Amino acid sequence: MAEQLTPLADDRALLGRTSTAERVSDILRSRIAEGYFPPGTRLSEDSIGGALGVSRNTLREAFRLLTHERLLVHELNRGVFVRVLAVEDVEDIYRTRRLVECAVVRGLGEPPYALDGLSEAVAEGRRSAREGDWKGLGTANIHFHRELVALAGSERTDELMRSVFAELRLAFHVVDDPRRLHEPYLDRNDQILRALSAGQRREAERLLAVYLDDSLERVVEVYRRRVGEEA
Repeated sequence: MAEQLTPLADDRALLGRTSTAERVSDILRSRIAEGYFPPGTRLSEDSIGGALGVSRNTLREAFRLLTHERLLVHELNRGVFVRVLAVEDVEDIYRTRRLVECAVVRGLGEPPYALDGLSEAVAEGRRSAREGDWKGLGTANIHFHRELVALAGSERTDELMRSVFAELRLAFHVVDDPRRLHEPYLDRNDQILRALSAGQRREAERLLAVYLDDSLERVVEVYRRRVGEEA
């Protein structure tokens, strides 16, 4: 826990004088997504509150917000823990992704499309792969899909999928071979980007649907094995 709290203390400066539960939840959400608090970790009110310099009530409200987002779970008489997803949760996450992401591409309208964010995410992924940073590649992959959703221009959709992608990262942190999990999809991100650059919206949607189905199968296979091993 001490190693996890050192970078968290650095986040204290982000709170400024207008510290709120929402800002604290933003910080904790990011740290959970980055793997500083892996699934199953018990979150200490005293340690985290002290590191961030916030009151117990503020921290509890932040915990409540993240519990609502399905990132944390409160266990009676035990405390608050980073959630460990069930296989059914992973399947439901991908069901939601397919419904939303494919609908976004289908509803894009006439080209050209604003693809700078997608291009930057692909470039980020290629840099991570060259450096052998496979967790970084997973982050770039999430960025690609977040930018894809952003093409809809809908704050509500962005907010919905922010929570979905954060849950997805909980599954990724359980996997012991991030290269095998993420590397095959780098080129497929580029294929979707090239289809959209060419104005081929239907082809991009087809590629995306197959991509998500394949990714679901791979993630569930690995996740089921890992969760079974740790049970």
